[in-house]
Amino acid sequence: MAKVISISEEIQEQFDEIERLLDAEYGPRLLRPGGDPLSTLIGTILSQSTSDVNSSRAMASLQEDLPTWEEVRDAPVEDVIDAIRIGGLANTKGPRIQAVLRAVSDERPDLDLGFLAEMSVENAMRWLTVLDGVGPKTAACVLLFALGMPAMPVDTHVGRVMTRIGILPGRTSTATKQRMLENLIGPEPQRVYAVHVETIAHGRRICRSQRPKCEICVLKEHCDYGQSVLG
Repeated sequence: MAKVISISEEIQEQFDEIERLLDAEYGPRLLRPGGDPLSTLIGTILSQSTSDVNSSRAMASLQEDLPTWEEVRDAPVEDVIDAIRIGGLANTKGPRIQAVLRAVSDERPDLDLGFLAEMSVENAMRWLTVLDGVGPKTAACVLLFALGMPAMPVDTHVGRVMTRIGILPGRTSTATKQRMLENLIGPEPQRVYAVHVETIAHGRRICRSQRPKCEICVLKEHCDYGQSVLG
């Protein structure tokens, strides 16, 4: 059982205002879950440490060269690496994808991950993160985007923005950050999705890793980092 995470009333109030401001600035963002959760899983692995454009190209190339997941699983690893080379880190991701497909096959011979929707978020996360190379962010992407479950992917942007604001502590695991945000948001998949994508948009446009634009940030009055920079 996951450790219970307590949220102070002050942090909850701060987060609620941040959520409102993000939605006013970047919303509405509507969740439309669907598609094959296994395809989402493989696509998310391909997206690790690369751009959306490159990962999409790698996925398209993989599906063209090896149209079924059984073919990807059983092909010589060199064929998988060649198919996804355009996405970057192919020598790492090719074997990882095949290992994931074999592990899923051992548990679910039909390669259908739809059964995860019948689990709690906690149990579905545990099932996915047992797979080698599947961390909390990747697992949460599968649950949220494919199955419409209220799992919060914490990527670089979400982690940076929420830590700078003061919502998340700086030194804690991605899994803990995910559970904290899920507790703050509540069990509504639409809200989880909106916070996720709107925070990413803010991280890309304003709260950048280098030279953040604090002076024009809509969150500056509620942000620990912004207040320290702007005085």
